[in-house]
Amino acid sequence: MSAAGPPNPLAAGSLTRGAFTYFPVAPGRVEFAAAVRERILEERPAVVAVELPVSIEEPFYAALDRLPALSAIVYPDGIDDESNIYVIVEPTDPFTEAVRTARETGARVVFIDPAIGERPHLPDDYPDPFAIRYLGLDRYLELYRLDPQPRTDETDLHAARLAWKLQGADPFAKTLIVLSLNLLDPVLDAMETPQSAPSQRYTAPPVTLLHPHPDCLAEVCVEYPYLQHVYESERRSVDRGAVQVALFRDAAAAYHTNTGEKIEHWHRRYLARYTRNLAAVSGYLVASLYELTVAARSIVDDNYGWEVWNMANQYPPQAAPTPLEVVNLAASEIWINTRKVRLRRRLPRRKQQLKPANLKMRKKEGTPGEWAKQLNGDSICSYPPEDLVIETYGRFLKSKAKRMLADESERVVPFTSSLLDGIDLRETIRHWHQRKLYVRETRRSSGEVGAVVVIFDEDTESRYNYMTTWLGEHQNESDMAFYATHPFEHLVGPGIGRAEYGGFLMTLPAGRMFDVWADPDYDFAETKSERLLMAGLDYSQDRHVVYVAAKPPRTVFRSIAAQLGRKLIYLPIGQLNPAKLKKVRVVHVLDGHERRPEAKDYLW
Repeated sequence: MSAAGPPNPLAAGSLTRGAFTYFPVAPGRVEFAAAVRERILEERPAVVAVELPVSIEEPFYAALDRLPALSAIVYPDGIDDESNIYVIVEPTDPFTEAVRTARETGARVVFIDPAIGERPHLPDDYPDPFAIRYLGLDRYLELYRLDPQPRTDETDLHAARLAWKLQGADPFAKTLIVLSLNLLDPVLDAMETPQSAPSQRYTAPPVTLLHPHPDCLAEVCVEYPYLQHVYESERRSVDRGAVQVALFRDAAAAYHTNTGEKIEHWHRRYLARYTRNLAAVSGYLVASLYELTVAARSIVDDNYGWEVWNMANQYPPQAAPTPLEVVNLAASEIWINTRKVRLRRRLPRRKQQLKPANLKMRKKEGTPGEWAKQLNGDSICSYPPEDLVIETYGRFLKSKAKRMLADESERVVPFTSSLLDGIDLRETIRHWHQRKLYVRETRRSSGEVGAVVVIFDEDTESRYNYMTTWLGEHQNESDMAFYATHPFEHLVGPGIGRAEYGGFLMTLPAGRMFDVWADPDYDFAETKSERLLMAGLDYSQDRHVVYVAAKPPRTVFRSIAAQLGRKLIYLPIGQLNPAKLKKVRVVHVLDGHERRPEAKDYLW
């Protein structure tokens, strides 16, 4: 028996042929850029061959020397005088990383595209490279090669030209060949037979190196600039999902700065779900920048969609001074197929803020601190027009809760002898194959809706340090307990403070509520929101208590409610109109009833 020899490099699935090792990549994708860099540093080949045209070799090296600033190589496409081909040299492109790393290791670089004839337009339909993180590169390539893209005569001709260039290389030098994944099998087949030189002559086209304007990068790059900057700072494998989370977080900070509004945790939850669904519809595991922007616009608003797009376009090295010509490119100049998303930013503009000349302007302090000196601290009261707004909203929440109770008590049954409350079309259509009618019976819910508790913020950071209880002044005005930002730290008039609710409790009839914040009966509560809820259960004279918040209360409060003969109705705050919530959340506190007549001159 003879001893077993070394593994056959031509075994099925191997990408090694003698001294040549093929490394297929998806152009422009960061996962392959990190993988090709890792392979070159690990194997240290003598030669790195890349599927790039020989016509752009010199400007490509010049673009590499400019990194981390991005460059655009421009040359005519040879079809007409007005059309150009743009090659954006990006850090996350595997061909860029292959040439850059090869130069760092001292390997010789060979451009193997002879640039003769028109290059075939091959669709970049690859499985999401993010799958490499879980499958591994070898398994990813294996699965792709089981179901590759269709080949055409143009594909085989281009592969033959690449093979001719490779066959003229040193056959004994250890060579790593970096080429597009959709050209791997055509090139392997072409390498099996000697290729003759192309009949066409090579003519070097005029090539120009330009500096893309920082504002256009998100449109013209394969990977969005924010991700490229993260990769460029470390030049190793990047978790695309983690980068997207950081992008949403930084965009949320800019959104808060520019609009004063916050991205809540339920926004983030819906953003994660919606971007996942958008990616699945497009056939990917992780959403693209287009889908991230659409999700931000749809879940929050156009302002946040703009902030996500603008943050994704951030690439600080591109803002540095450059001797090159700066061009503002459009996506239509680079890509064949593009998608558009329309964003309507709703920010105040100077022309929108212009007022007629005879309009009385809002009063301002004559000298800093003038209004603070007029505080006497003897009493506080609310502003009646705001009382009407919040009472109306409280009635709206009660009616919404009653509709929920009615829906819960409704039942649908097959028709027998009575139509009850009418035919249920949805169930009838669903069971149409049974040839039966279904009717709806609405049962009256027991009990009315009493107290209403609305929690805007759980106040985990102790931002809302103003806690008070005030009583209704007449029979149609609720008693209220609330916690808010301190109103007299933000004065908008003499003795008039502006605050923002963290949460409030409303209950009728008026004149019954003691100081909720000093009541020892509620010391069991762990948070301000729980203290308000316990008071709501305690003071409600009707069976049902409405609780509006981002998340439901702890289970123990269901038991407390049952012991008091009450029932909690939870309404997720994310289901309510954010514009209306924003209006209701503002509260003005007046330093005494005498401030009410003049308050209208200062409030907005």
